[in-house]
Amino acid sequence: MDHKIGSGARCAMIGYGSWATALAKVLTENEPSIGWYVRNPEVLESLRDKGRNPRYLSNVRFDRTRINPSDDLDRVVSEADIVILASPSAYLKKTLETLTVPLKEKFVISAIKGIVPDDYTTVVEYMHDHYDLSFKQLGIITGPSHAEEVSLERLSYLTVVCTDPENSHTIGHKFATEYIKLSYSTDLYGIEYATILKNIYAVAVGMAVGLGYGDNFLAVLISNSAMEMARFLRESYPDQRETRASAYLGDLLVTSYSQFSRNRRFGLMIGKGYPVQSAQMEMNMVAEGYYASECITQINKKFDVEMPIAETVHRILYDSEKPGPLIAKLTGHLI
Repeated sequence: MDHKIGSGARCAMIGYGSWATALAKVLTENEPSIGWYVRNPEVLESLRDKGRNPRYLSNVRFDRTRINPSDDLDRVVSEADIVILASPSAYLKKTLETLTVPLKEKFVISAIKGIVPDDYTTVVEYMHDHYDLSFKQLGIITGPSHAEEVSLERLSYLTVVCTDPENSHTIGHKFATEYIKLSYSTDLYGIEYATILKNIYAVAVGMAVGLGYGDNFLAVLISNSAMEMARFLRESYPDQRETRASAYLGDLLVTSYSQFSRNRRFGLMIGKGYPVQSAQMEMNMVAEGYYASECITQINKKFDVEMPIAETVHRILYDSEKPGPLIAKLTGHLI
């Protein structure tokens, strides 16, 4: 099958967090109506009655005639042609566990910047393996775009990734607005792993800030993170790719520097002395870098790529080692 997407394809959003809410807002500017799977009763009721998500991006007001929120996953999926996954990666399996409707005729897009815990696979790989989907019917939407800024309609750039460029552009048209610019790629592997790795590096940056390191060192840490990312992609899956593009480097930069970055905030708390579990409990949102750290460590056993920054973060998060001495040791390995 070619898995071509028609211009009139109907969209469904899976998830109700900040990124799902921001993307739903963008879609409703172009689509007459979208399906929206919402598991949380409070959020579901508020979206239906007030057109507002009370938990995430509560400033966004939806035209209720353009959203169809429901807690019936089968119904939402069956009525859609394009299914957009936007739940945290740690909850993906639980989110989909009630699904009985087959996905074989659907096009599935991952908006998740994380990795599936325990399976040690990306979301695209997981959907391919567990739902028997062709890579031709799988895509990614990503980029250096925090949900908070998208919701405020600040200029943002997204990259749509599909194996078929025509499908990428069809999807892109659904997200194109005055404040959303689109670029396109076919690098499913590289861009998805880049979105995962940048979360680990943002945790490292946060740790360094919490420990009192200044802008000079952060610049070195982030530039070395970009090189480490490129090295992992090159050695694990060689391909022609420009890792200085916004979907790779740009996403790393905004996640490392922005006040909205939950991964940087998570690392900041650990750098300031919070135990890992305490930092997790205090945050209201999932820091994908925590799960990504363990998964990348396991995946890299196959490739044995030199990754001193990712390894340092993993030792702090999972081996209970103190961030101060390890970050200090890391400074001797950077250029």
